[in-house]
Amino acid sequence: MANPFPFSAIVGQDDMRLAFMIAATDPSVGGVLAFGDRGTGKSTAVRALAALLPKIRVVAGCPYNCAPEKRAGLCGACTNDAKGKSELRSAPVVDLPLGATEDRVVGALNLERALAAGEKHFEPGLLARANRGFLYIDEVNLLEDHLVDLLLDVAASGLNLVEREGLSLSHPARFVLIGSGNPEEGELRPQMLDRFGLAIEVRTPQEIPTRMEVIRRRDAYDRDPDAFHKHWAAAEKKLRTKITHARERVANVEVPEAALERATRLCVALGSDGLRGELTLIRAARAYAALEDVATVGDAELKRVAPMVLSHRLRRNPLDDSGSATRVERALQEVFAK
Repeated sequence: MANPFPFSAIVGQDDMRLAFMIAATDPSVGGVLAFGDRGTGKSTAVRALAALLPKIRVVAGCPYNCAPEKRAGLCGACTNDAKGKSELRSAPVVDLPLGATEDRVVGALNLERALAAGEKHFEPGLLARANRGFLYIDEVNLLEDHLVDLLLDVAASGLNLVEREGLSLSHPARFVLIGSGNPEEGELRPQMLDRFGLAIEVRTPQEIPTRMEVIRRRDAYDRDPDAFHKHWAAAEKKLRTKITHARERVANVEVPEAALERATRLCVALGSDGLRGELTLIRAARAYAALEDVATVGDAELKRVAPMVLSHRLRRNPLDDSGSATRVERALQEVFAK
């Protein structure tokens, strides 16, 4: 679609929009899982984010979007090419369909060239296209187990290793994983759930004015997408600039010892498994601070991102039937009151 629904025109869903912007600011946060009701704009927000992202500089002609300034992470072809030409491309946002074959995901031998010319030529897959961008899986909880295992391996290493039909090669595959789905249709495997840095619960708005505004904007967009997009062009430009500046600032945002201690105490209080919770919490708070043009991570930043970082990392407590969001809010009050 030439003019997707503008990201800035999405009504409500503040947590979802913020989570996507944090992931766009700092990919090391680890991706976003948006779970919730059908028809709440999850897929719309992902498509809108794709149009909002700043362009990236890549090695000219590279199918893997290699970054010319990072020689250590280049694919084999770019490493051997000394010309160093580069070009700007739109940041990739790649859909991974539920019915995709493994060959389509990881890439495979080009059979036409193999039969016609007798040469082995690798046809890059979806993971190649998604490098340095976003890989989006709608209904991620319905993804086949063998593809889940494959994605877990690649997400952990940042490298796609292909060994099949006499081919043996690897290429960079670092991407931000975005998943959406309806929990009523099945739960997500714990190993996959842990790979998402941020998780948000998307609910249908209950406020009458909010629902009316959603319908009003969607109807206006469907009747005349070009005019609607033009109306929101200034807001989109402002939001794109905000993300660009946040990317430039995020490395300089300070995380004082007090903030690190708060983050650690919060994770201990919640009993979150491993140390990934603290690390993601700090990274997400830093990215949020960069978006808000704040130089130092403080309590406000930690409290804003904590629910989306920690809610999906909690152990189930048979003696506490409270929801994960309630448990996080309770822990926030206890830790930050001290």
